[in-house]
Amino acid sequence: MLDLSLYLVTDRDLSQGRATGNIVAAAVRGGITCVQLREKQASTREFVAEARAVKALLAAQERHIPLIINDRLDVALAVGADGVHLGQSDMELCDARRIAGANFIIGISAESVADAMAAAAAGADYLGISPVFATATKTDTASPLGLEGIRAIRAAVSLPLVGIGGINQNNASAVLQAGADGVAVVSAIVSAACPRSAAAALKQQIHSITQ
Repeated sequence: MLDLSLYLVTDRDLSQGRATGNIVAAAVRGGITCVQLREKQASTREFVAEARAVKALLAAQERHIPLIINDRLDVALAVGADGVHLGQSDMELCDARRIAGANFIIGISAESVADAMAAAAAGADYLGISPVFATATKTDTASPLGLEGIRAIRAAVSLPLVGIGGINQNNASAVLQAGADGVAVVSAIVSAACPRSAAAALKQQIHSITQ
Protein backbone atom coordinates (compact mmCIF):
# COMPACT_ATOMS: atom_id res chain seq x y z
CA MET A 1 0.00 0.00 0.00
CA LEU A 2 1.28 3.44 -0.95
CA ASP A 3 2.24 5.41 2.17
CA LEU A 4 2.01 9.14 1.44
CA SER A 5 1.88 10.30 5.04
CA LEU A 6 5.20 12.19 4.99
CA TYR A 7 6.02 13.12 1.42
CA LEU A 8 9.29 14.98 0.76
CA VAL A 9 9.51 17.25 -2.29
CA THR A 10 13.08 18.25 -3.11
CA ASP A 11 14.23 21.71 -4.15
CA ARG A 12 17.92 22.40 -4.63
CA ASP A 13 17.33 26.18 -4.44
CA LEU A 14 16.24 25.76 -0.81
CA SER A 15 18.91 23.26 0.23
CA GLN A 16 21.42 25.73 1.67
CA GLY A 17 24.01 24.46 -0.80
CA ARG A 18 23.71 20.84 0.34
CA ALA A 19 23.47 17.97 -2.12
CA THR A 20 19.97 16.67 -2.76
CA GLY A 21 21.10 13.11 -2.06
CA ASN A 22 22.40 14.07 1.38
CA ILE A 23 19.13 15.76 2.28
CA VAL A 24 17.10 12.79 1.08
CA ALA A 25 19.29 10.36 3.02
CA ALA A 26 18.89 12.39 6.21
CA ALA A 27 15.14 12.73 5.70
CA VAL A 28 14.82 8.98 5.17
CA ARG A 29 16.45 8.42 8.55
CA GLY A 30 13.91 10.85 9.98
CA GLY A 31 10.97 8.84 8.67
CA ILE A 32 9.77 10.19 5.33
CA THR A 33 7.59 7.74 3.37
CA CYS A 34 7.82 9.07 -0.20
CA VAL A 35 10.19 11.26 -2.24
CA GLN A 36 9.28 13.51 -5.14
CA LEU A 37 12.34 14.67 -7.03
CA ARG A 38 11.70 18.13 -8.44
CA GLU A 39 14.22 19.79 -10.75
CA LYS A 40 13.10 22.89 -12.61
CA GLN A 41 16.51 24.15 -13.74
CA ALA A 42 18.59 21.04 -14.44
CA SER A 43 19.16 19.73 -17.94
CA THR A 44 17.52 16.43 -18.84
CA ARG A 45 20.82 14.56 -18.44
CA GLU A 46 21.45 16.16 -15.06
CA PHE A 47 17.93 15.31 -13.95
CA VAL A 48 18.33 11.67 -15.04
CA ALA A 49 21.67 11.34 -13.28
CA GLU A 50 20.31 12.78 -10.04
CA ALA A 51 17.19 10.63 -10.25
CA ARG A 52 19.29 7.49 -10.68
CA ALA A 53 21.41 8.44 -7.67
CA VAL A 54 18.35 9.06 -5.47
CA LYS A 55 16.73 5.83 -6.68
CA ALA A 56 19.85 3.88 -5.70
CA LEU A 57 19.88 5.58 -2.31
CA LEU A 58 16.25 4.65 -1.67
CA ALA A 59 16.76 1.10 -2.92
CA ALA A 60 19.42 0.60 -0.25
CA GLN A 61 16.89 1.22 2.54
CA GLU A 62 15.24 -1.59 4.49
CA ARG A 63 11.78 -0.33 3.58
CA HIS A 64 10.52 0.62 0.15
CA ILE A 65 10.22 4.37 -0.24
CA PRO A 66 8.72 5.29 -3.62
CA LEU A 67 10.51 7.69 -5.93
CA ILE A 68 8.16 10.03 -7.78
CA ILE A 69 9.48 12.34 -10.50
CA ASN A 70 7.97 15.80 -10.82
CA ASP A 71 6.53 16.69 -14.26
CA ARG A 72 8.86 14.57 -16.39
CA LEU A 73 7.44 11.21 -17.41
CA ASP A 74 10.43 10.62 -19.69
CA VAL A 75 12.85 10.95 -16.78
CA ALA A 76 10.69 8.75 -14.56
CA LEU A 77 10.60 5.97 -17.15
CA ALA A 78 14.29 6.31 -18.01
CA VAL A 79 15.39 5.67 -14.42
CA GLY A 80 12.70 3.17 -13.45
CA ALA A 81 11.07 5.44 -10.89
CA ASP A 82 7.89 4.35 -9.16
CA GLY A 83 5.81 7.16 -10.58
CA VAL A 84 5.36 10.70 -11.82
CA HIS A 85 3.55 13.73 -10.45
CA LEU A 86 1.82 15.91 -13.05
CA GLY A 87 0.52 19.45 -12.79
CA GLN A 88 -2.47 20.92 -14.55
CA SER A 89 -0.33 22.10 -17.49
CA ASP A 90 1.71 18.90 -17.85
CA MET A 91 0.94 15.82 -19.95
CA GLU A 92 -2.67 14.65 -19.78
CA LEU A 93 -3.17 11.82 -17.32
CA CYS A 94 -4.72 9.55 -19.97
CA ASP A 95 -1.64 9.94 -22.19
CA ALA A 96 0.74 9.31 -19.30
CA ARG A 97 -1.22 6.21 -18.30
CA ARG A 98 -1.17 4.83 -21.83
CA ILE A 99 2.61 5.26 -21.99
CA ALA A 100 3.50 4.16 -18.46
CA GLY A 101 0.99 1.40 -17.81
CA ALA A 102 -1.52 0.51 -15.14
CA ASN A 103 0.97 -0.20 -12.34
CA PHE A 104 2.82 3.11 -12.59
CA ILE A 105 1.95 5.65 -9.90
CA ILE A 106 0.52 8.88 -11.30
CA GLY A 107 -0.23 11.75 -8.96
CA ILE A 108 -2.04 14.88 -10.08
CA SER A 109 -1.96 18.39 -8.66
CA ALA A 110 -5.45 19.67 -7.86
CA GLU A 111 -6.17 23.31 -7.13
CA SER A 112 -9.95 22.96 -6.93
CA VAL A 113 -12.75 20.47 -6.42
CA ALA A 114 -13.23 20.39 -10.18
CA ASP A 115 -9.55 19.47 -10.71
CA ALA A 116 -9.85 16.73 -8.10
CA MET A 117 -12.98 15.22 -9.59
CA ALA A 118 -11.54 15.26 -13.10
CA ALA A 119 -8.33 13.56 -11.95
CA ALA A 120 -10.26 10.95 -10.00
CA ALA A 121 -12.44 10.18 -13.03
CA ALA A 122 -9.36 9.87 -15.25
CA GLY A 123 -7.69 7.33 -12.95
CA ALA A 124 -5.16 9.23 -10.85
CA ASP A 125 -3.57 7.27 -8.00
CA TYR A 126 -3.45 10.21 -5.61
CA LEU A 127 -3.95 13.97 -5.55
CA GLY A 128 -1.61 16.71 -4.44
CA ILE A 129 -3.89 19.40 -3.01
CA SER A 130 -2.12 22.66 -3.74
CA PRO A 131 -1.55 25.11 -2.26
CA VAL A 132 -3.05 24.58 1.18
CA PHE A 133 -1.39 27.66 2.64
CA ALA A 134 0.50 30.56 1.09
CA THR A 135 4.05 29.59 0.18
CA ALA A 136 7.10 31.19 -1.40
CA THR A 137 8.31 27.81 -2.67
CA LYS A 138 6.14 28.01 -5.79
CA THR A 139 4.81 31.23 -7.27
CA ASP A 140 2.74 29.79 -10.14
CA THR A 141 -0.04 28.32 -8.03
CA ALA A 142 -3.64 29.34 -7.36
CA SER A 143 -4.87 31.08 -4.22
CA PRO A 144 -4.49 29.03 -1.02
CA LEU A 145 -7.26 26.48 -0.51
CA GLY A 146 -7.00 26.48 3.26
CA LEU A 147 -8.37 23.72 5.45
CA GLU A 148 -11.88 24.25 4.09
CA GLY A 149 -10.56 23.49 0.61
CA ILE A 150 -9.17 20.17 1.82
CA ARG A 151 -12.51 19.32 3.43
CA ALA A 152 -14.37 20.13 0.22
CA ILE A 153 -12.08 17.97 -1.90
CA ARG A 154 -12.20 15.17 0.66
CA ALA A 155 -15.99 15.20 0.43
CA ALA A 156 -15.85 15.04 -3.38
CA VAL A 157 -13.32 12.24 -4.01
CA SER A 158 -12.11 9.05 -2.35
CA LEU A 159 -8.53 9.15 -3.68
CA PRO A 160 -5.60 9.57 -1.28
CA LEU A 161 -4.97 13.28 -0.71
CA VAL A 162 -1.65 14.92 0.04
CA GLY A 163 -1.66 18.53 1.15
CA ILE A 164 1.18 20.73 -0.07
CA GLY A 165 2.03 24.41 0.24
CA GLY A 166 3.21 26.16 3.37
CA ILE A 167 3.03 23.02 5.52
CA ASN A 168 5.32 22.72 8.52
CA GLN A 169 5.40 21.44 12.10
CA ASN A 170 2.93 24.12 13.19
CA ASN A 171 0.11 23.13 10.84
CA ALA A 172 0.70 19.57 9.60
CA SER A 173 -1.69 18.03 12.12
CA ALA A 174 -4.48 20.43 11.09
CA VAL A 175 -4.04 19.39 7.44
CA LEU A 176 -4.46 15.73 8.36
CA GLN A 177 -7.44 16.45 10.58
CA ALA A 178 -9.10 18.28 7.68
CA GLY A 179 -9.06 15.08 5.63
CA ALA A 180 -5.65 14.75 3.98
CA ASP A 181 -3.95 11.36 4.05
CA GLY A 182 -0.51 12.92 4.08
CA VAL A 183 1.51 16.11 4.03
CA ALA A 184 4.04 17.07 1.39
CA VAL A 185 6.79 19.35 2.63
CA VAL A 186 9.56 21.22 0.91
CA SER A 187 11.33 23.93 2.92
CA ALA A 188 10.29 22.46 6.30
CA ILE A 189 12.77 19.65 5.62
CA VAL A 190 14.98 20.82 2.73
CA SER A 191 15.91 24.12 4.40
CA ALA A 192 16.09 22.76 7.95
CA ALA A 193 19.42 22.88 9.76
CA CYS A 194 18.94 19.16 10.41
CA PRO A 195 16.66 17.52 7.83
CA ARG A 196 16.61 14.29 9.82
CA SER A 197 15.34 15.99 12.97
CA ALA A 198 12.81 18.04 11.01
CA ALA A 199 11.45 14.91 9.35
CA ALA A 200 11.33 13.07 12.68
CA ALA A 201 9.36 15.88 14.32
CA LEU A 202 6.83 15.87 11.49
CA LYS A 203 6.66 12.09 11.64
CA GLN A 204 5.85 12.22 15.33
CA GLN A 205 3.06 14.71 14.69
CA ILE A 206 1.61 12.53 11.95
CA HIS A 207 1.78 9.46 14.15
CA SER A 208 -0.13 11.23 16.92
CA ILE A 209 -2.99 11.98 14.51
CA THR A 210 -3.15 8.73 12.57
CA GLN A 211 -2.75 6.23 15.42
